[in-house]
Amino acid sequence: MYDRAKIFIEGGAGGNGCVSFRREAHVPKGGPDGGDGGHGGDVVLVCDPSRRDLGALRGSKHFRAGRGKHGEGSTRHGAQGEDREIAVPAGTQAESLDGSRVDLVNAGQRAVVAHGGRGGHGNKRFANSTRQTPRFAERGTGGEEGWIELRLKLLADAGLIGLPNAGKSSLLARLTRAAPKVADYPFTTLSPALGTIEDDDRQAVLADIPGLIEGAAEGAGLGHEFLAHVERCAMLVHLVDLAPLEGDPVENYEAVRAELSSYGAELDRLPELVVLSKRDLLEATQVGAAVEEWKKRLGGEGVEVLAISSATGEGLGELRHQIFARLPETVPARMEGSGGAEAEFEAEHRVYRPVGEGGYSVQREADGGFRVLGRGVELLFERHDLANEEALAYLEQRLNEIGVVAALRAAGFEPGDDVRVGDQEFELHP
Repeated sequence: MYDRAKIFIEGGAGGNGCVSFRREAHVPKGGPDGGDGGHGGDVVLVCDPSRRDLGALRGSKHFRAGRGKHGEGSTRHGAQGEDREIAVPAGTQAESLDGSRVDLVNAGQRAVVAHGGRGGHGNKRFANSTRQTPRFAERGTGGEEGWIELRLKLLADAGLIGLPNAGKSSLLARLTRAAPKVADYPFTTLSPALGTIEDDDRQAVLADIPGLIEGAAEGAGLGHEFLAHVERCAMLVHLVDLAPLEGDPVENYEAVRAELSSYGAELDRLPELVVLSKRDLLEATQVGAAVEEWKKRLGGEGVEVLAISSATGEGLGELRHQIFARLPETVPARMEGSGGAEAEFEAEHRVYRPVGEGGYSVQREADGGFRVLGRGVELLFERHDLANEEALAYLEQRLNEIGVVAALRAAGFEPGDDVRVGDQEFELHP
């Protein structure tokens, strides 16, 4: 099972706005009619229950959404770029490029991890009573891009834990229709396996967590990867081999408990059902004595102790009953709902609030020039062509309106000094 994947994602670039004027017979002074560019597509994670792990993402690591189409004359707006959907299994977690956390648990649930760029406005948008024939338009902006890491944490109600060869795979195969690999040597199971048990009108999902060893919380034996799957479980079924080939049953139990505590995430506080496995290897009197001894040892902690045999089926009915008795009746919040998130209405503009007074700040640089910092101002210059005199005049007007020119003057700016915004540098003559 592939529990992790690192991929590069890129939102589609927005299309450019169009500079166009009406050209019709008998209309000698047609007005501007340039259409807007389309927004770039988003990169979207989609929860697909048919997926079992993240292995499909290992071969293809780059995902790019479609670019928005450019605007055209006659007020024809460009089409929006196609979203790039990435199918992931239920239980996938990630962090989107804007820093928000993503946790996909329901079939069809969607989460945008890289937003596409915004389409530029056509020249029709800039027409007003004093600027009746604008000969400039906005350029589309680039989409978000970068690397993100996906991590899978299985959705299970109860996790089967224990040292290697404690009998977890055999138990899962006996209780459910799952078919995990079963053999008489340690570390038979190399990836978590799921199975479903039923009791009257209820169902529960069991996860066979591969064998933990000492140091698992620090990553020994891939234990750190396996322990991550326990985080979503509502309870633990801790298998302890009554007749282990190595070690003492009590020491083996304590070793696993120590790893749960070391890992964190409050795994050691989950409700626990201690199951003494392979009872068929001991006499009935020995089994009874072992159960009583374990109950005395753990009785003060409210832990139930059972003895079972996956080979003969002894104790499995009681085990199934105890699992359902300890699971909450209500469905956990992570499993509620029928699917995808509700559709959100798309805003025409995103609101950027950079650090600094008024959404921007002004710095004087060592060479005497001035730099204006602020995402909103940088976007303004990214959208316009500084080689276009009308676009430059419009930018100067906007800088006056939002107070940037006043802030420059307060910092010692003189007309003709160099001003830098993002990657752009120009002389300003307000």
